[in-house]
Amino acid sequence: MPNLTDLPFQAAAKVQQLAERGSAELHYARKMFEAGALKLDPQIMITMLADIRRWGEFGMIPALNARRSPGRTAIIDDDGEITFKELDEAAHAVANGLLAKGVKGGDGVALLIRNHRWFLIALYGAARVGARLILLNSEFSGPQIKEVSEREGAKVIIYDDEYTSAVAASEPPLGKLRALATNPDSDEPSGSADETLTDLIARNAKTPAPKATQHSKIIILTSGTTGTPKGANRSTPPSLAPVGGVLSHVPFKAGEVTSLPAPMFHALGFLHATIAMMLGCTLVLRRKFKPATVLADLEKYQVTAIVVVPVMLSRLLDELEKTEPKPDLSKLRIVFVSGSQLGAELATRALKDLGPVVYNLYGSTEIAFASIARPEDLQKNPSTVGPVVKGITVKLLDDNGNEVPRGEVGRIFVRNTFPFEGYTGGGGKAIIDGMMSSGDVGYFDEHGLLYVSGRDDEMIVCGGENVFPAEVEDLISGHPEVVEATAIGVEDKEWGHRLRAFVVKIEGASVDEDAIKRYVKENLARYKVPREVVFLEELPRNPTGKILKRELKDMTVGGAE
Repeated sequence: MPNLTDLPFQAAAKVQQLAERGSAELHYARKMFEAGALKLDPQIMITMLADIRRWGEFGMIPALNARRSPGRTAIIDDDGEITFKELDEAAHAVANGLLAKGVKGGDGVALLIRNHRWFLIALYGAARVGARLILLNSEFSGPQIKEVSEREGAKVIIYDDEYTSAVAASEPPLGKLRALATNPDSDEPSGSADETLTDLIARNAKTPAPKATQHSKIIILTSGTTGTPKGANRSTPPSLAPVGGVLSHVPFKAGEVTSLPAPMFHALGFLHATIAMMLGCTLVLRRKFKPATVLADLEKYQVTAIVVVPVMLSRLLDELEKTEPKPDLSKLRIVFVSGSQLGAELATRALKDLGPVVYNLYGSTEIAFASIARPEDLQKNPSTVGPVVKGITVKLLDDNGNEVPRGEVGRIFVRNTFPFEGYTGGGGKAIIDGMMSSGDVGYFDEHGLLYVSGRDDEMIVCGGENVFPAEVEDLISGHPEVVEATAIGVEDKEWGHRLRAFVVKIEGASVDEDAIKRYVKENLARYKVPREVVFLEELPRNPTGKILKRELKDMTVGGAE
């Protein structure tokens, strides 16, 4: 039985938690009104709420924009432009077509689509049916596509023509559809006989889809940097936090133009596609990330915001450095970065080359987001991931679940109003007192800024001292003759464990293994000096820019035991 003396304290804590949540929701609403995502127009608000009841929070978005600004350009991609009215009508036709194929609310619809208009048309069409939206990684192999789509219960797979061979072994019960009908990278036809979305739209009514039997869910797959990608199950939250939380730290505004190189199948790209569409912004999308094209887009379309993962930012800065004449980036107010660790060296370089426009979001597929570093935070310390977003709780706990003092490293636990519902195959992250582990360790400084020291499963004990690879990676990456670096733990007879560093040198660099070791020794403790330094042409990465450390662990290194 519960201890009755504890009940008043539990009730008081619950009341306080509800009050804090109410305050946060009001804060989010205010930020959304200020940004222009919500407008004080009774008729628009009434119809928006009616559309949410009809198609859910995702399915209603194109209708909201078609009503507010039907003729405004919604998407610019490699095939031209489409308006919000055209996007809304196409989504209705896809929804009606999917219903005719037998797709029902709760059925899985898998998307294997690059960044272009058909991703959003397919997404919103399937959302209006109430489907479970399964966002497949564009780099999946054929066996992975088959395994994941079957595991997640996909009744239909919608794919770009270039993936015809990759999806050949998959046989979803209600068939397959092609999004982009041709492969621009090949002169040879794919031979696919699957119907295209263009044809599906042509033979189905563009009238509003009927009310969905249930609201859609999103299945975003984890990065799979340490194994098979897992499906992260997340419903549409009863909260304004996903949009309002970001807007509370980042000054996105309605009706502007955003470049989105980050892949939309990933949490970062999907989050921002949703924010941009809620704001009625024009999205500039390209099938493939090409730094020169992106820089040209920034100038041509007077882009005010760009959303990238760190490796994309690094390559954009490299391209900017060699581009003459320099593009006019005077309209660019926001460089929104997430997806992997930004690092102090890259943050400093971006602030220097682009100005005080860099915003760094810390989060993951499971926890969504916890903190956002603004330019003023990064100028204080470029290593920070910023202050905690209002309405979100972040605590740093030791191995016994006790909160650690400020300045000390602890495991990062997060609680928000849009919780991760567990992996679709079962299991989840560690939870303590309603807070979920991010899988990272870090600390707070005296300003309340959060720092991520590294992954809690990557820490090694070297000579009795805890060592996190991220600190050494960031230092080596700042060497003037190094493009980038990473590190992993390996066994060491003398120290127990030491780090092995993998380094990409700049072209023509003369730096060698001894020089890298000496550089680390001059800047960090002796036990943090890598045991070996391995030079590579490039680091293995997934499409979102995360380094595939499992491939590095499997790599045979000369002289390694």
